Amino acid sequence: MKVTDKAVVSIHYTLTNDEGETIDSSAGHDPLDYIQGVGNIIPGLERALADKAVGDKLQVTIEAVDGYGEFNPELVQELPRSMFEGVDNIEVGMAFHAQTAAGTQVVEVMEVDGDTVTINGNHALAGQRLHFDVEVTAIREATEDELSHGHVHSAGGCGHDH
Repeated sequence: MKVTDKAVVSIHYTLTNDEGETIDSSAGHDPLDYIQGVGNIIPGLERALADKAVGDKLQVTIEAVDGYGEFNPELVQELPRSMFEGVDNIEVGMAFHAQTAAGTQVVEVMEVDGDTVTINGNHALAGQRLHFDVEVTAIREATEDELSHGHVHSAGGCGHDH
């Protein structure tokens, strides 16, 4: 079986940046399971895995536009501390869910300067070229439930009713 749309694909991977530093890896863990063609993984990696088979190994470089997008300076904003009502201690690196015109978005605190808090709504890997070392370990057909939910289910189900 080949990697095709609507297939559940299991991969082991190591993700590095341009400097060769490991950002993420499945080494020592279960493989990553995803459904091909539904946007579970970044577009560039999904395209690179199309038509691969179990046992195939590949090294692929993904430009930012096909990964987590280019860094968007408009997603960096300065907000008054009063916008964080109920949070006594705001620190750099804290993440919050914010309601935006595009829906709920995760923002990270970049800087705290007195009563001004600078937040960043870009993904942590936005603007970066990504290097993947990938091995396809399994491929199977997705179930109807998995396809309707848009994600892979474990042996015990997915824990929600819709």
